[in-house]
Amino acid sequence: MSATNPFARHLYLRIWLAVVGGVAVLTLAVGWAWRVAAEQNAQTLAPPAREIVLRDDQGRVVLQGLAARQPTAPAQGLEFLVATEQGGSYVLQMAPRAERAGRSGAGPAHRAMMFWTRPPFGFAWMLAVVGIAVAVGVFPIIRRLTQRLEALQRSVQRFGEGDLSVRVPAQGHDEVAHLARQFNAAAERVEALLKAHKSLLANASHELRSPLARIRMGLELMGTQPPSAALREELQRNIAELDQLVEEILLASRLDVREADVGSSEHVDLVGLAAEECARSGAELAVQADGLEVQAVARLLRRALRNLLENARRYSHGPVSVTLVRHADMAEVRVCDQGPGVPAALRERIFEPFYRLPGASERAGGVGLGLALVRSIAGRHQGTVHCEDNPRGPGACFVLRLPLAA
Repeated sequence: MSATNPFARHLYLRIWLAVVGGVAVLTLAVGWAWRVAAEQNAQTLAPPAREIVLRDDQGRVVLQGLAARQPTAPAQGLEFLVATEQGGSYVLQMAPRAERAGRSGAGPAHRAMMFWTRPPFGFAWMLAVVGIAVAVGVFPIIRRLTQRLEALQRSVQRFGEGDLSVRVPAQGHDEVAHLARQFNAAAERVEALLKAHKSLLANASHELRSPLARIRMGLELMGTQPPSAALREELQRNIAELDQLVEEILLASRLDVREADVGSSEHVDLVGLAAEECARSGAELAVQADGLEVQAVARLLRRALRNLLENARRYSHGPVSVTLVRHADMAEVRVCDQGPGVPAALRERIFEPFYRLPGASERAGGVGLGLALVRSIAGRHQGTVHCEDNPRGPGACFVLRLPLAA
């Protein structure tokens, strides 16, 4: 069925159509049976013509011919049409008997009627037959629809018991199919979130182990002697790395929970914020539009821009540039570097937590959460972020888009 067909998109219309169609077909069948019975009853109540002879008191024939009974109401008695051999016709009427005037349906004619039209139960028979036929005819259609609901119920039960891989077959375009697709989408989202959390815990444990091991080794080497300047600097660097990792893990966890309080939203001047961060990191700033204000949490927006600048500075062999432009009702921040660039097949994976490009793990700094936090912060503000080639030469550009404040 076409997706634009209302009977394909609405379950109640299909049930209604099945019931109406079943009643219509059975009504035609019952009407045909009733007509057949009526014709047979008419033949039973109207017997063939018989010869009748009327004589006077002296035995002379006054009237002779074939008499045929005419249909009349029981209260009107009997009526016969007599056709003589000479071509004349006469009507013979007989008044009803007094003892039969109040009786109905007890004579041989009524006993010869079809049983399903015989009063007083003929109509009840018809209703019973129609009811049973409708129930039998509509049951397979209703059952087919309810089986899909039962399949959805079983899948929800299995999902609640912990089987996160269960999915519901989505067939058609009606309400049940829409509900099945919504369930599948929700199940995939829940499964992906749980996998992401497990991956976050596993990678966080691995990343935490490295600075802790270096700190412990430094303390062991130090022994009872006062630490040298180089050892003290190394310990401070590892402690700072550990502190940054813990902070980023906590922030990533809070951003994953929509109900978590991550700060108050306010009007943020994107130009001023970008100028401060560019001055801090030594990046070049180019503003191609004025009045770029966004509704955002200033602390999160600063963190996203700082992560993009630090990531670009880590891989760039030359200056890092930041460009601010306007596209309709969106503000766009482009952070471009002059590094090796990002292969097209990996431009989505680099936004996954703890994912690093091949060979990037040996570079100084970074734990693999910076770009993942940028995407989470962008999503928190109804924005987007993606990676593309640097149009001015080698390297990559990270494009952050945020809706402008009203």
